[in-house]
This record gives sequence, structure tokens and C-alpha cells, in this order.
Amino acid sequence: YRLEETGQAAYDVHRNLHQGKVGVLALAPEEGMGVRDEETRARHIDAINRFRNV
Repeated sequence: YRLEETGQAAYDVHRNLHQGKVGVLALAPEEGMGVRDEETRARHIDAINRFRNV
């Protein structure tokens, strides 16, 4: 969820409407922008995305 959708994220968790884990982008306008070490991210990408779209 984008930062401005935090309320919706909380509602979805409260009502159990989400799938898997819920994340809120706090300091980046889009996914991937908080990454500082691309090599480490690439090594762990399967674990990072394990619960995405489950």
C-alpha cells in the first residue's frame, strides 16, 4: 500500500480482507526505491517475494 492508503491497509487487516503480509511504503513513492544493496536483494528476492500475491 502507498502511504496515503495506510488507512485502507489497516482496514483490510482488521477485516481480514488481505492476502499474506501487508506492507506500507513509507519513505519511497514506489517499490524498490529503498534498496541500497542490489546484489543482496537479488540473492534474497525469492524470500522477499515469498508471500506476494498468495
